[in-house]
Amino acid sequence: MGQTITEKIFAAHKRDTPAPDNMVLDLDVIMCHEITTPIAIMDLVEKGMDRVCDPTKIKAVIDHVTPAKDSKTATQAKIMRDWAARHNIQDFFDIGQNGVCHALFPEKGFIRPGYTVIMGDSHTCTHGAFGAFAAGVGTTDLEVGILKGVCAFRAPQSLKIEVTGTLQPGVVAKDIILHIIKQLTVNGATDMVIEFCGPVITAMNMSSRMTLCNMAVEAGATSGVCLPDEVTAQYLWPFIKDEYDSIEAAISDFSKWHSDADAVYAKELSVDVTDLSPQVTYGYRPDNVKDVAELAGTKIDQVYIGSCTNGRIEDVREAAAILKGKVVAPGVRGILTPATPGIYSQALEEGLIKIFMDSGFCVLNPTCGACLGMSSGVLAEGEVCASTTNRNFNGRMGKGGMVHLMSPASAAAAAVTGVITDPRQLSS
Repeated sequence: MGQTITEKIFAAHKRDTPAPDNMVLDLDVIMCHEITTPIAIMDLVEKGMDRVCDPTKIKAVIDHVTPAKDSKTATQAKIMRDWAARHNIQDFFDIGQNGVCHALFPEKGFIRPGYTVIMGDSHTCTHGAFGAFAAGVGTTDLEVGILKGVCAFRAPQSLKIEVTGTLQPGVVAKDIILHIIKQLTVNGATDMVIEFCGPVITAMNMSSRMTLCNMAVEAGATSGVCLPDEVTAQYLWPFIKDEYDSIEAAISDFSKWHSDADAVYAKELSVDVTDLSPQVTYGYRPDNVKDVAELAGTKIDQVYIGSCTNGRIEDVREAAAILKGKVVAPGVRGILTPATPGIYSQALEEGLIKIFMDSGFCVLNPTCGACLGMSSGVLAEGEVCASTTNRNFNGRMGKGGMVHLMSPASAAAAAVTGVITDPRQLSS
């Protein structure tokens, strides 16, 4: 019987099987940020186990409140800085070099096909776009990962989703994943890995694949994954060119992480996106999704473009194409947060930052702050935000605030009109 990509990764990394349905895996990358990691650090210190398994495997960043907004967040950052210095963690990204973790770490080439990756952050599943097993974990598992370089997981089950058809202009990966979550519901992929495949996925760039995998957790999945291919190899080539004689050799090597034709899945789903239109959430669950036309005219107070879901250069370009030559509607606050310094610099070079600023947007440094209501764009009670983030939970961006999740183009269209709008109506 064949294996899925996830089963292959588990088999290659298995350290132990303490129970039939439980596997201890060796880890390739342990990611850390200043919200969840300081708790683990301090607990290890108190236990007299202030050690790291391998400093080269640890990637750390301050990315949620940056720069610090108060004494508490300054202390969280200091704990991270001191810990990184104590253990000679070279891949630590502090103010000025930091960014949104799930955009910054792939940009640095830290993720490879076949890797096992953990972080104390639910959207670690983003990195599955590279053909890796990447999962968010709790504090205890993070501590063990930091200390021993291992993590325990249930034996994997996979949900295969084949995406077919031809996307209409103005419909993008964010619309696809919202549509899929609507079908699955927030519990539809619980304890499973969603394997995205099919011609639409094959045609996607890495940015779009990361958007898909990023929101797999919103359907209850442990992770999302795409099969590594030429697109993956091209993205990683600057980091792997000394390991392979050619791109073709890398692609051939990556194929060992493809699911076998006779692999068994817990469930399979086919999604034809030919007739799909831009999507938007309503209410307080990520599976509360409608066509954008159904919510057209809904007044908004703020537009937020950024996050680990849609803060990459492709997303900035998508929104700028709508905003160019237009201005933000009266009474609307527009906020752009490029996800990394590299993305910010590229947007500057391409003239995209000027487009945003000319339209009336506030452009901020890379940060995760607004997404979870910590800083840099928190909503007041009763306010409504058109957002490119990944969660619309009650109070997510501020107590009493409402968040409508959508694509960068849809968010930009809402900024210009002041209401939820089909972005295709504004496309040039």
